[in-house]
Amino acid sequence: MGKFVTLKTELNELRQVDPRLVSYNVEMTEVTGGTFWKAYTEAQVDGTEEFPVIQDWSNMGNLQQWYDPIDTTNPRLIKLAKELGTAWVRVSGTWANKTYYDFDGHTNGQVPEGYQNLLTKEQWTNLLDFVKAVDGKLLVSFANCPGNHSKDEPWDTTQAKMLMDYSIEYGVPVSAAEFTNEPNLIALSGLPQGYTAADHARDHDAFGAWLKENYPDCLFVGPCTVGDIDMFGAGMEGAGGGMAAGYDIVTTEALLGEYKSKMDVFSYHYYNGVSERGAAMGGHWPYEAILTDKYLGIAAHCARQYAPKRDKYVPGGQMWVTESGDAGCGGNTWASTYADVPRTLNELGEFTTVTDGVIFHNTLASSDYGFLKHGTFVPRPNYFAVLLWNRIMGTAALDASEVAAGARIYAHSRKDGKDGVAYLVVNNTNEAITVELPREADVYVLAGETGLRSRNMTLNGNVLALGEGDVLPALEPVKAEGTVEIPATNCAFIVL
Repeated sequence: MGKFVTLKTELNELRQVDPRLVSYNVEMTEVTGGTFWKAYTEAQVDGTEEFPVIQDWSNMGNLQQWYDPIDTTNPRLIKLAKELGTAWVRVSGTWANKTYYDFDGHTNGQVPEGYQNLLTKEQWTNLLDFVKAVDGKLLVSFANCPGNHSKDEPWDTTQAKMLMDYSIEYGVPVSAAEFTNEPNLIALSGLPQGYTAADHARDHDAFGAWLKENYPDCLFVGPCTVGDIDMFGAGMEGAGGGMAAGYDIVTTEALLGEYKSKMDVFSYHYYNGVSERGAAMGGHWPYEAILTDKYLGIAAHCARQYAPKRDKYVPGGQMWVTESGDAGCGGNTWASTYADVPRTLNELGEFTTVTDGVIFHNTLASSDYGFLKHGTFVPRPNYFAVLLWNRIMGTAALDASEVAAGARIYAHSRKDGKDGVAYLVVNNTNEAITVELPREADVYVLAGETGLRSRNMTLNGNVLALGEGDVLPALEPVKAEGTVEIPATNCAFIVL
């Protein structure tokens, strides 16, 4: 017999949360062109073909492929991003650590020694136009590589100043900045040869001081770490060991040292595991485990571990998850299907019960974990899931713990500002959940069109897909009174 829960029309408020909670990454490699995670085959997405086990994870040629820059001027891309509402747009990633800004064309397309790729003025201008068109705010990180400086030299501000000044001049300023993407993965992030945690602490402080002196309106965000906690939970079966096995992961405390330049926002990266591509690193969860409470509990598990670090370094500040998704290394084979929707919605619900902040989904429009399919920008199930979240869930996170009684139920104020409660129910069980309603409710039930691993999602039985002229489908609820059943593996928004 499935669970039976009774909803309430009044709940205590936990906190106000950022209206830009749902934000996203446009990786630097998407802007400039470059290598990114190799696409899965159609059969691998369906689950009918296994992804080959790759033991030599250091051979990135097995895992990645070249992609030309995405078209950030594409009308469909802009329309769909704008429909999500105002958001932070983060341009970063490992490629950002090694990108040279050639805004006057003096390199003639030749990448300077010590860098990996070039960012042109036209590419950056198009990106700024995109941010403006979608009413976004811009977060960036900068190059920290052998081309910029050696380990014994201070970080050079010349390139960063060029990008900051041009963005201000163009009318789309950089509103927040992280120093380096994932600096604690020193061996993997392209940092100067021999770079240490102490070198980073020196440069991070200098960066913060430079930012505050020259761009006081820009938020100083950091330290942008990943994996320096127990990411998947002690004793969590099925995760295949710790993340980044064989690589040194430097702690937040070591990276920040004496910490002289105070940050405005504390940031970290969180994924629910490592994808099939990077399974040799450890931390890969099998498909059969993705609806377990342990798997879905990782978002809150990570947030609770990072919260004391936030309290230490940025007391009273927000926490930003500046990269998030179902799995590192571009997403699992099922990331583009309905199967990842319970995790995505559950993450938003859990995170807001722990803290205020912003979650940057990786990515908007690249690799298997993108909200939109690379190249065509066709929306995937996760896109419609967060679109509904943004249209239904208000900024007041409410305490639904008593209501939930062992179920995965979250509550917020109504986005329309009316009195009442907007609930999210994630049914990760193999039985229906019966929900007793205190009054008439608007109900939005989400399911995979042909099952959990479907490429299409339905809303109250209707397939969600773009219409002619890229018109969004109607996102209409059904009315319900008395009780409503949420079938196994379905998610539902219920507005009272």
